[in-house]
Amino acid sequence: KLRKSEVKETAEELGLTVFQPDRIKNKENIEILKKYAPDVIVVVAYGQILSRELLDIPKYGCINVHASLLPKLRGAAPLNWSIINGEPKTGVTTMQMDVGLDTGDMLLKSEVEIDEQMNFGQLHDILMHVGAELLAETLDKIEKGEIVPEKQDDSLSNYAPMFNKDNQRINWSKSAKDIHNLVRGLSPWPTAYFVMDGMSVKVYESSYLDETTEHEPGYVLKVERDGIYVATGAGIAVIKEIQIPGKNRMKVEAYLRGNTFPEHIVLPIIK
Repeated sequence: KLRKSEVKETAEELGLTVFQPDRIKNKENIEILKKYAPDVIVVVAYGQILSRELLDIPKYGCINVHASLLPKLRGAAPLNWSIINGEPKTGVTTMQMDVGLDTGDMLLKSEVEIDEQMNFGQLHDILMHVGAELLAETLDKIEKGEIVPEKQDDSLSNYAPMFNKDNQRINWSKSAKDIHNLVRGLSPWPTAYFVMDGMSVKVYESSYLDETTEHEPGYVLKVERDGIYVATGAGIAVIKEIQIPGKNRMKVEAYLRGNTFPEHIVLPIIK
């Protein structure tokens, strides 16, 4: 279902023409774009692939704002995976689009450090502003002829795929740090989870301890006001904010005021 984006709302407020096709590859829609004879087309988080015919319409081509330091993390979810992979930094790249998946020539980049406690939502809000500023700078320099496009080194590339129930699930056999990175990389959306008594428990916040334990991965060591302590493949994961099915998202401390969470059980691990 189509809905108004903030870009559309702003354009309408400014009295600008808005063209919002449901299928951009449609021949009729391409002809409409040709009539506008745009100098440039800017693409940000657009869910459709642009054809070669469409890419060739603008004088300066189609410019994409991608939320990674290309060629790293091409694909649909670069912000999430930069955190999940434990990257110390990420950023935004503007690039000249081609028919490949985020394979076009790079134009400008802007780097941002990733704090070890930063989650996906926080990083998104930071890069939203960084990306807007970088796009404005890119368009200005394109017009002035001050940008020399740089080809990507495909040998340095990796991908940031979409999420599903398998790669969102916490694997207690992994290290506590990796689990912490998964939790913050998927918070507040689409959210990491673990399974307990056949139900999926969402996790929004965590921390970890570099401490050894003799217990097997998934063993609930203790439940305290500051979190649920779980043994992992290396270290101890501390689960701080959860959502039980049918209940609101809440800190463990708040959850324990009216509920209990079992200690000394083994949470299922991914086989």
